[in-house]
Amino acid sequence: MTTTAPAPPTGAARTTRLPGLVLLAAAGPLAVSVLRGILPYSTDDSSRTIVDKIAAAPGTQTAVLWLAYLALLTLPLGVLVVGRAAAAARPVLGRIAATLAWLGFTSLFWLAATDQMPLAGASSGAPPGTVASLMDAVNAEPTVSVASLVFVAGHILGTVLLGVALWKVLPRWVAVALIVSQPLHLVFAVVVPNHLLDALAWALTTLGFAWTAAVAGGSR
Repeated sequence: MTTTAPAPPTGAARTTRLPGLVLLAAAGPLAVSVLRGILPYSTDDSSRTIVDKIAAAPGTQTAVLWLAYLALLTLPLGVLVVGRAAAAARPVLGRIAATLAWLGFTSLFWLAATDQMPLAGASSGAPPGTVASLMDAVNAEPTVSVASLVFVAGHILGTVLLGVALWKVLPRWVAVALIVSQPLHLVFAVVVPNHLLDALAWALTTLGFAWTAAVAGGSR
């Protein structure tokens, strides 16, 4: 009995699949871009300040939580799309970059609990000081500390290396945008907090991910 190899995708099939790949790759960083733009508190705020600011803007925090959930679902998948293209362009560097980025973004799952605590505390009537103390206690847990380190190092260094690996695949300005996006996020989230500029930094990641997916999808 003979078998017939499946035919390669036709142009129509590629055209149908391409928007899905671009949307998958862009959804995660785009969700974070919007989230960072509307965040009712600053990353460097104390837990008590975060609790108070969220209590004053529960609707905004609800939107932040839904956007965070979307990002948690789609960021690791987007990294797979972009990482595959990076590994095809630079096998060793691309795989290292994709692994670092994937570990970084998936670590967000372990850090998300404290994002829900202030809103839950406000709706339950718990004293703000108690909620803030509980947040500090959770953040002090060793597993949370390790996950935070993996997240920060992984998603920043991994994204930079993805841009380097894709240097010859993307237009230079897009590759540069991807390379600088997460270092800029670190600056505008922690060093010089600015929600708008932080959102724009994540928009650069969105651009890099979407463009890579378009190139990878169109070349198949």
